[in-house]
Amino acid sequence: MSRIGRLPIPVPTGVDVTINGREVVVKGPKGTLSHNLAAPIEIALEDGTLAVTRPNDERLSKALHGLSRTLVANMITGVTQGYSKKLEISGVGYRVAAKGSSLEFALGYSHPIVVEAPEGITFIVESPTKFEVQGIDKQKVGEVAANIRKLRKPDPYKAKGVKYAGEVIRRKVGKAGK
Repeated sequence: MSRIGRLPIPVPTGVDVTINGREVVVKGPKGTLSHNLAAPIEIALEDGTLAVTRPNDERLSKALHGLSRTLVANMITGVTQGYSKKLEISGVGYRVAAKGSSLEFALGYSHPIVVEAPEGITFIVESPTKFEVQGIDKQKVGEVAANIRKLRKPDPYKAKGVKYAGEVIRRKVGKAGK
């Protein structure tokens, strides 16, 4: 049996979980998230914990068991604590500025790049070279952060560009490294 799938999901106080057929709706202090479970997977609420079960040991059921449990657990974490990704910009003249709910980047192109905040996502600019993407949906936070990083990926020669905080860029030597 799946080690991750069989773990119970504790439901903290202040979080309301509603199971309507295959749909799981989680309401918490930060907002509401919903997810439709895949076909063979079942979920039940017992004594303040959620239990995710699978009907058989088929390959598809095994694959979806741990995934479904993790997605529901991430929803509970999202509505209680939220998720965030910190990003850094390095390079001469590269900077970010908050313009209302959107971000304006100067990344060495001939024009500034404006990134609008999707629904459920907020941006926090700590300094002209450091900012944060926050939200309650883990997948959406990661996707928005990855799309921002794609605007100017870190260069392996000078390490200029947008990178995640703590990300290590493998440097290349260049022409003089023969």
